[in-house]
Amino acid sequence: MEIERIKVTPETPLEQPSSPEEFRARQLKARDMLRGDLEGADLDAYVEERVMTTTLEKVLNVARANSIFPATFGLACCAIEMMSTVSPRYDIARFGAEAFRASPRQADLLILSGRVSIKMAPVVRRIYDQMLEPKWSISMGACSSSGGMFANYAVVQGADRFMPVDVHVPGCPPRPEALIYGFNKLQRMIMGHPDPGWRARYNATGTEEWARGGAGSKPSPEAVEAYRKAREALGA
Repeated sequence: MEIERIKVTPETPLEQPSSPEEFRARQLKARDMLRGDLEGADLDAYVEERVMTTTLEKVLNVARANSIFPATFGLACCAIEMMSTVSPRYDIARFGAEAFRASPRQADLLILSGRVSIKMAPVVRRIYDQMLEPKWSISMGACSSSGGMFANYAVVQGADRFMPVDVHVPGCPPRPEALIYGFNKLQRMIMGHPDPGWRARYNATGTEEWARGGAGSKPSPEAVEAYRKAREALGA
């Protein structure tokens, strides 16, 4: 068999050798690199094609986003939908979050799946405080996000009133697909690539209640300036 040495052009990560000869050429190039025969421009090109540089923080964030341990914690009917995400039909194990931990000491994600009563709020906050750092939380459903249909004295009108919330998932109750969608958004946020909010996507800065001049609103000078710029951008 006659072997001809050819120069391999830079290929994309998913590109496969088009022929056995090209595959053999790649093998010979890898062998030359291991022997130390590649020098100069050929060695530089070989390294550039195969080496990716990053930072330790980015690597840690990717590992954190794909190895989240949610807490085994449910509040109301949304918890049934949360339980469904570990079933074979939805399989949240695809994203490395199937190991629900029974102790807050071993969990780093708290899913508020249901309404939060006034009596339950300090308990939820204590569980959140006992969780590992860094930690995150998802407010699942309308009840935990804004009180939902329970606009009364017994239910907290939004979990973000007593603890930080990273992602809100709307619905009553939201389907498991919606929770997984919110979980994917949280993963992108952990990796440093958060999705823009709807006001950023639709250029709707200035539509907040305080910016519209609602009852009892006292916007700051910065808010007034942002509102003025938004009105100018819309030609109003």
